[in-house]
Amino acid sequence: MKNKVNYQKAMEDMIRENCTEEKVPRLLLHSCCAPCSSYCISCLAEHFHVTVFYYNPNIYPPEEYTMRVQEQERFIQEFPTHYPVQFVEGSYDSNRFYEMAKGMENLPEGGERCFACYRLRLSETAAYAKEHGYDFFTTTLSISPLKNAEKLNEIGAELEKEYGVSYLFSDFKKKDGYKKSTEISKEYHMYRQYYCGCVYSKRDRDREIAMREQ
Repeated sequence: MKNKVNYQKAMEDMIRENCTEEKVPRLLLHSCCAPCSSYCISCLAEHFHVTVFYYNPNIYPPEEYTMRVQEQERFIQEFPTHYPVQFVEGSYDSNRFYEMAKGMENLPEGGERCFACYRLRLSETAAYAKEHGYDFFTTTLSISPLKNAEKLNEIGAELEKEYGVSYLFSDFKKKDGYKKSTEISKEYHMYRQYYCGCVYSKRDRDREIAMREQ
């Protein structure tokens, strides 16, 4: 039986080993949405020069994507941090997501389609981090209780070897991270979506809501 890794402790150890007042590494933080990024930014910008990388070709419909990316930019502008936080928007290449999802359209949320989506977005993050000289990359996705932190970190470790950029292991939901993210979201009056993001998650969530209302 495989021992379960404490990714929160792994992150704290990496920060302790790599971050000092004299040495502030550059970190590229993939963000899925402003609410999820809130607590992650509050933690990471204490130790890193953070750039939020908004790459989410899975978001449906385009109007939803626009709303989420605008909310991300607004939060970064308004939220005070120890080190300034930068913002970069990746390309909204939704066709790339649909190509990836072919044959997996009817899989349940949280399964192999989602794992492939993790890899798609983290691969783009790692590639950007390498191209632009970042010391670390990571993602906000592990803050959600519905996301598989073990799988996310497994993919991150594989991409670290592939791209040669250190992956910051994380499980941001630990130590009440998710609860704190909801509190910050309320404080900043953030738009919180009711489904993960893709057309399939929206379909499944709408079905759940309709069944409860019957």
